[in-house]
Amino acid sequence: MKTTPTRLVVLSALFMTVFLNWAFFRNAIAAFAQQPDGYLHIASLAALLLCLMILILGLLAAGRAIKPVLIVLLIIGAGTAYFMDTYNVIIDSGMINNTMSTDWAETRDLITPRLLLYLGAFGLLPSWFIWKIRIERGTLGHALRARAALILVALACIGALLFASSSFYAPYFREHKALRYYSNPLTPLYSLVHYLGNLNDNEPREVAAIGTDARIVEPDSEPHPDHELVIMVVGETARADRFSLNGYARETTPELAARHVISFTHMSSCGTSTAVSVPCMFAIYDHDSFSDGKAKVTQNVLDILARAGVNVLWRDNNSSSKGVANRIRHEDYRNADNNPVCDSECRDVGMLDGLQAYIDQHADGDILIVLHQMGSHGPAYYKRYPNTYRRFRPTCDTSQLDTCTPESISNTYDNTILYTDHFLGEAIDLLRGNDAQFETALLYVSDHGESLGEAGVYLHGLPYFIAPDAQTHVAAVMWLGEHFEDIDSNALQHIADDPLSHDNLFHTLLGLFEVRSSVYDPQRDILQIARTAEKSAP
Repeated sequence: MKTTPTRLVVLSALFMTVFLNWAFFRNAIAAFAQQPDGYLHIASLAALLLCLMILILGLLAAGRAIKPVLIVLLIIGAGTAYFMDTYNVIIDSGMINNTMSTDWAETRDLITPRLLLYLGAFGLLPSWFIWKIRIERGTLGHALRARAALILVALACIGALLFASSSFYAPYFREHKALRYYSNPLTPLYSLVHYLGNLNDNEPREVAAIGTDARIVEPDSEPHPDHELVIMVVGETARADRFSLNGYARETTPELAARHVISFTHMSSCGTSTAVSVPCMFAIYDHDSFSDGKAKVTQNVLDILARAGVNVLWRDNNSSSKGVANRIRHEDYRNADNNPVCDSECRDVGMLDGLQAYIDQHADGDILIVLHQMGSHGPAYYKRYPNTYRRFRPTCDTSQLDTCTPESISNTYDNTILYTDHFLGEAIDLLRGNDAQFETALLYVSDHGESLGEAGVYLHGLPYFIAPDAQTHVAAVMWLGEHFEDIDSNALQHIADDPLSHDNLFHTLLGLFEVRSSVYDPQRDILQIARTAEKSAP
């Protein structure tokens, strides 16, 4: 079978528009079908998408590169189509960054028979036809004229569509930014280029020191337990509205309730993915100024605390610290060599093993222990808890969430919160056992939330400006031991319902250890905010 390069480009563009953009058209129908002339607008969008596809392929798939370019785009587009169609997610540069920073265990949860079907039917099969087809090649001049004509026709069609429906497209580009992100493989291709362009050089870069003037302002003294012992738990994928502490109808946090923690009901995340939120939680930069590049070349609050004399330990049962713990002691608890509580996977509660021995070894100083949990990481929620915590049923025992009922997905996710509640309760009990020797505290904050099928959206990682509250409104609690001076739970209760965010954590950690520095802002320290609120309360 033979064909011309022009015909191959047009047919490939048509195939990609029709078969790789079901999520785009599903969202377009939801947005415009009920409007006057809604289906005409959708048809216009389809024609515009096809013309854009022809234009991009016409520019990229030329000469001897025509087959390799089309094949690569088909395979990328097939994989992207699966995730967009199944979870209604968007593959932007942030999602690519999150994907690149994950590990095999998390990746394995995403590999399903349906994904393989998509890759085969929409990626490998058409790629095989493209590879086998014979391309008629004329002279160089003829090829250039044909390609120029194709590009000019595509541009003319785009211009004509925009002009003919200018009253529709003017508000469309302004009000429907999210829909544009579903164009496939145009958006993934653009996002990949953007991601690669932002990668740092392979050469090591010097990390800028911050808070070099940091010091502990109140020296520890005996026999009063003035040394601080703080456990900070970096949660994973925990929504605030699924904690019964915050009014959720199901009892998902009974152990925390029994330990009288303070729940901060309006905590906002810095990002919608682990790769963004975890570095941002410990960075001096706030949500508006944070970037991955800045975080990689700037020390974080853990570096400052360690420099001030705090013993800092990071234990990880997730994919990694995302660079946060690069310069402090780091222990991996994702395997049975370190974690004694492993069945189908290693459990968060195993990170508590041996901590008492570590505390005893550092009893003459302040201690910060950071525990990065697996928590409620999806889509395989059913793997995130042992069977004894399968309280809410029926459950969704698959990663292919669109095959489960909303009730079973909700049940399975709530079971993960129930297990997190148990883990945090155990951590608090460990701290209680050290109350006589330390001022003890626990701080738990999730990195981001999760969509559970609301409006057809699953998982997380949507661009922040369009992300629903489910992905940015995160669970956060604090517990203070009986000897924690200068503030108590009553003071914290005054601000429990105030708007807080990941931007507060950098300064709150410094405040917990009474570390003062030019980089410390008391107005962002949750403890200092609570003290101020208590003083001004009637």
